[in-house]
Amino acid sequence: MRAIKKVKKFIERSPNSTEGITFAELILALESDNEFPVIELYQLNYDEFDLAIELLKDWRIDRFYIGKAKAFDSATHAKNLS
Repeated sequence: MRAIKKVKKFIERSPNSTEGITFAELILALESDNEFPVIELYQLNYDEFDLAIELLKDWRIDRFYIGKAKAFDSATHAKNLS
């Protein structure tokens, strides 16, 4: 299971826990390109910290693929115009 899905399930299971709030704030910061205090990650236990790092990796990969898809769409559109 991908980290994004694991974090989603964690938040749904424990939305009011300190860890659930941290994960929710991390996702919101990533989605909106806002700052996130790294100290909050260090306050997670080891397994949750590891999950947060996995989430960051997955998020970065997804952004690459989204960017790639948008570039392909633009290229296709430009090709069809000519």
